[in-house]
Amino acid sequence: MYQVINPESLGAPRGWNHGMLAPTGGRVLFIAGQVGSDETGRVISDDFVEQFGRALENVLTVVRQAGGDADSVGRLFILVTSVDAYLASLKPLGVAYRAIMGRHYPAMCLAGVSRLVDPRAQVEIEALAVIAPEPGS
Repeated sequence: MYQVINPESLGAPRGWNHGMLAPTGGRVLFIAGQVGSDETGRVISDDFVEQFGRALENVLTVVRQAGGDADSVGRLFILVTSVDAYLASLKPLGVAYRAIMGRHYPAMCLAGVSRLVDPRAQVEIEALAVIAPEPGS
């Protein structure tokens, strides 16, 4: 759905893309930051990778409700309370990511923060998606 924009002068990205150009007529969906919580709003685990996976699943729950899927996501903004925990978990995070998003790699940003609103949350993921135009519109 997106046209991937990766200028050679910026180097080849790995596991993300520099830019994602949405199709004309797509509907923009802004997804609020999602943590690794269940339907009661409670964080499901103290495990970093499990929280990441659930937060990403929660993002896709919003996208699916709007009529999209993983390929609809054009941008992920990931907040973590420990960049060290993120770096130490790259392989299992990659497995969790691909199980949810497949081989779709949107534009991404990761930032370390001192804490999130929920004191148990270690990961929060905000997203931007474009839902394909409805047929006939």
